Amino acid sequence: MKPEELLGAQWTSQLDRLTLSTARRVRGTRQGRRRSRELGASLEFADYREYSPGDDVRRFDWSVYGRTGRKVVRQYLDEQELQVTLYVDCSQSMDFADESSPSKLLHASRLAASIGYMTLAAYDRLGVYRIGERVGEGLPLLRGRPAVHRLLNFLAASEAKGRGDLAEAFAERSRLPKLPGMTWIFSDCWTERGEEEMEEALARLQAARQEVVLVQVVTRGEIQPKLRGDLKLIDAELGTSKEAALTGRLVEAYEREFAAYRGRLAEYCARRGIAYILAPTDVPIRETVLGTLREQGLVR
Repeated sequence: MKPEELLGAQWTSQLDRLTLSTARRVRGTRQGRRRSRELGASLEFADYREYSPGDDVRRFDWSVYGRTGRKVVRQYLDEQELQVTLYVDCSQSMDFADESSPSKLLHASRLAASIGYMTLAAYDRLGVYRIGERVGEGLPLLRGRPAVHRLLNFLAASEAKGRGDLAEAFAERSRLPKLPGMTWIFSDCWTERGEEEMEEALARLQAARQEVVLVQVVTRGEIQPKLRGDLKLIDAELGTSKEAALTGRLVEAYEREFAAYRGRLAEYCARRGIAYILAPTDVPIRETVLGTLREQGLVR
């Protein structure tokens, strides 16, 4: 894929008016532009409080003292950085595409580019990694709008290959985010062990003090298959195959099982306080971001 396929000028102008919304405010090592619930050192006035010995005398308000005789200091809203980490599934199954829609990997990369752009535009810190059986090499932490081109070039160079195992990948603690923050996973969630594997992966990220967002990227054909007849079905990652006569009844059974799998995944996420997003490849990125992500309170 090409970097220009991921973000267009018109879309970035809309993203400039959006920001990520997180329930967790993060005290980073550097001051950012994200308002904290704590009081600190920004220039935006919040309130007064009574002066106590040891307070910074530069915050002593002499005008209030001159008018009222009260000894007070000014308090300001603290602006903290948020660390956002993006994991893009690059296993072989992500190469699949419907005839009129982009591949799952391209769609996931476009979504990741949009989230990454908002992060960098807000001057928060961004980490981005490819993931399969292991967490692959990523970029050094990015910060600021000038780093957008590095993000796009990295995502554009992604290729779907190999098998995926998210639980195994996140078992390596050194590959998890070091600081509390917000983590986004873009994956089709097709795993050998189903929701058990997904639950292990998500639990490990939460143990690393992450506010997790799971974005399941699937094609319309995976949700509602139109295949019929005698076919040889091949597992893209394992290479195994199976002969199958796809009747209407069998397809309906698949649709019920897929809906049940999604339901179990969504229920687990809801129980653990994880945001779950279904992102079909035939739904425009704009609609997912401005619609679904806004409705779930992930962007504002």
